[in-house]
Amino acid sequence: MKQLTKAEEEIMQVLWQLEKATVNEVIATLPEPKPKYNTVSTIIRILESKDFVDHEQEGKGYKYFPSVKKADYSNQSLTKLVDNYFQGSFKSMVSFFMKKNDISLNEMEEILKNVEQEDSLEK
Repeated sequence: MKQLTKAEEEIMQVLWQLEKATVNEVIATLPEPKPKYNTVSTIIRILESKDFVDHEQEGKGYKYFPSVKKADYSNQSLTKLVDNYFQGSFKSMVSFFMKKNDISLNEMEEILKNVEQEDSLEK
């Protein structure tokens, strides 16, 4: 899976949230200052060429939708981060973020409980 630029990822976040949208609907969701229509349209076409987005015709225009799940992209991005900065060790990454964010053991236990609950819901 290809990596996204910051601008591409911003558009993907909107499409993941909206699930299906026109260029104008994407623009309406973006923060101020709003980008130009042509800019967003171009980014969406690039995302289509990277197979992250697909479209369907609706009237005279198009509705765009993600063809890559957010969870799949997040997992790939996180794996790349761990490989590039933590020598492939999730333990090192968690330790780094605990130290940098001053997370207490109680907070870490709460995080682990949340992970376990989500894991049990997925099964």
